[in-house]
Amino acid sequence: ALRARRPRRLLAAARALLFWALVYGYCGLCACIAGLRLLWSIGRRPGETFRRAVRENPPACLNDPSLGTHCYVRIKDSGLRFHYVAAGERGKPLMLLLHGFPEFWYSWRHQLREFKSEYRVVALDLRGYGETDAPSHKENYKLDCLITDIKDILESLGYNKCVLIGHDWGGMIAWLVAICYPEMVTKLIVVNFPHPSVFTEYILRHPSQLIKSAYYFFFQMPWFPEFMFTVNDFKVLKSLFTSQATGIGRKGCRLTAEDIEAYLYVFSQPGALTGPINHYRNIFSCLPLQHHEVIMPTLLLWGERDAFMEVDMAEITRIYVKNHFRLTILSEASHWLQQDQPDIVNKLIWTFLKEETTRKRE
Repeated sequence: ALRARRPRRLLAAARALLFWALVYGYCGLCACIAGLRLLWSIGRRPGETFRRAVRENPPACLNDPSLGTHCYVRIKDSGLRFHYVAAGERGKPLMLLLHGFPEFWYSWRHQLREFKSEYRVVALDLRGYGETDAPSHKENYKLDCLITDIKDILESLGYNKCVLIGHDWGGMIAWLVAICYPEMVTKLIVVNFPHPSVFTEYILRHPSQLIKSAYYFFFQMPWFPEFMFTVNDFKVLKSLFTSQATGIGRKGCRLTAEDIEAYLYVFSQPGALTGPINHYRNIFSCLPLQHHEVIMPTLLLWGERDAFMEVDMAEITRIYVKNHFRLTILSEASHWLQQDQPDIVNKLIWTFLKEETTRKRE
């Protein structure tokens, strides 16, 4: 028996060694590429490379009353204060919205206006983002902490269940909350993020997705990723939403100059990038999952022009949902789907919610 165990232990140790060699090797490669880009920028426009505009006051769109009311809730156990924007009457069913990276509550502006007629819609700033408290140590951003945040917020708002919607990294958290606390999620809606188990398995088998997820590895480095975002007055942040490669396309609902300024204002505040990037600095020690199945009705929406996530992962996700599963892929849409195609996304969400209500009545 002991002889049989030794090869297994050696094999497990070898796999772990190869895994972490891949993580840190790819991290080093991404850092080298980022360093070369920085040197190129300094060589071409040294004056502009380190220039940053001072942004002391938020743009008016962040205080638009039609979007809802700015609120705060302090969680007893963690002591953290969370910021959120709420629309719709208290007492209505809760719809909880979890944003991605690099976003904040404002990415749900179209949904705050749309669903407040029938729901208490809450768009959260996740731990470390925007006006929500940002713990300084990266260990405070482990997936367990992020999942517990959602459970605690739900209870602090006076609810025991909700319609949970997540985009990108917020989609990752939404999947995990649905897996760990299924009694709290009546319906799950995820935008442009596959089931976490699909993601971890797919990325190791498909080099093309590994390349698209390079930022996961780059973010393992301390301070340098944050610095690269600030170069050329946050040029990387702007290009994510506006460039031809990664941004919202011509047929989409493009961000206005004020929308862009809202993002720049939030992420240009001192230390505003460290919390969001810390979310990624624990990812490789938290996956793969021990539990996989999702048991509530689930809608997965996907923009086919997503520059960061391959669409094949969307269909594979079906095998982990042990209930009604609907997948809708929008051919002309980008990664920023709920901002890119808000009318279509809102209509699809309404259809899904009413369809499930009708099924239950039957």
